[in-house]
Amino acid sequence: MIILAMLALGALLLFIYPYLLYPLTLRLFPARPVRRASAAPPLSFTLVFAAYNEERSLPAKLANLREIKARYPEIELIAYCDLSSDRTRDLLEEAGDILTTIAADRRTGKAVGMARMAAVAKGEICIFTDANVILDPEAIPALARYFADPEIGGVAGTLCYTNDDESPTAQVGGLYWRLEEKIKQLESRCGSLMGADGSIFATRRALYPPVPPHLLDDMTVSMAVPLAGKRLIHADDVIAYEKNATSSTDEFRRKRRIACRAFNTHRYLWPKIVKAFGPGDIYKYVAHKLLRWFGLVWLAAFLLFASLALALAEAWVALALFLSAVLAGVVLGERRLPPFVTGLEILKSIVATFYGIIDSLRGLTYQTWTPAKSRD
Repeated sequence: MIILAMLALGALLLFIYPYLLYPLTLRLFPARPVRRASAAPPLSFTLVFAAYNEERSLPAKLANLREIKARYPEIELIAYCDLSSDRTRDLLEEAGDILTTIAADRRTGKAVGMARMAAVAKGEICIFTDANVILDPEAIPALARYFADPEIGGVAGTLCYTNDDESPTAQVGGLYWRLEEKIKQLESRCGSLMGADGSIFATRRALYPPVPPHLLDDMTVSMAVPLAGKRLIHADDVIAYEKNATSSTDEFRRKRRIACRAFNTHRYLWPKIVKAFGPGDIYKYVAHKLLRWFGLVWLAAFLLFASLALALAEAWVALALFLSAVLAGVVLGERRLPPFVTGLEILKSIVATFYGIIDSLRGLTYQTWTPAKSRD
């Protein structure tokens, strides 16, 4: 019984480690201050994004890009249209006075589009974003001040979700992302992040790596920075805004797709990570990513070992209460009762991530994507 109880405790610690304990351990690492220039140096920038059926998001995006272009006329803007079936291509080409559109003649996926844009980009710094993301124009000079330090190879911006109050799904997504931003701040404080989100990050164009079409391009491109010996840092003053999916079904599919592509990317990058990283960065990568991806395994192990321990101790009342509480939490969550609905949305996210890992191991790729309808 004692062994089972210890196994249950160990599984519970593995489950909570990436979210609660890992951030605490990052505070033990020595700080590595970022040398940021007081004024923006004369660097050239290219901003790129891929779009597929983004007709509803593009008017706001193009208005945002016009504001950026008006403030910084030298910035190059490139969009990739992945054979959309709506008016996405028309809207992009109508904005030909401020941006260049590369149109696909077949569905290729985001990784192919990003690589094509990076190949023709003229800027020293490439800014990567999404078609539904609005970028604060002040991000451009802020990025320049960071890249004035030659040690900095990449900068991950701060993403703010603007619709947390629209549904429990959006609320949980916003809560998760605020925790993720905090972890990135702590990782940046002591060295490099373990990857950046595709909503807003920038790297030196010279560091852009080959990206196989089935991989997660933002993870592959951003991880190329620390793999090249440069720092990938987090910036509080490089800000972007985005709407989260409000439908639980949309968010489940999105999490599953991203997890599959992320684990495919992990399998591609892991030999390079083991070869290039020191013990500290390998610890950060495993704690931030690997432990989190297998969260459902740790949670299931905790429930199993805890139940067996109570059964062997003949603590039948405690076992019944334990299992009843788990079942009641799920049922009340399905009935959208707070705070149980929040717990259920977190559980669905964990399950979706694990499904994505299984998809990866089965050989699936999710090379192309479809925007979540509930996001608009």
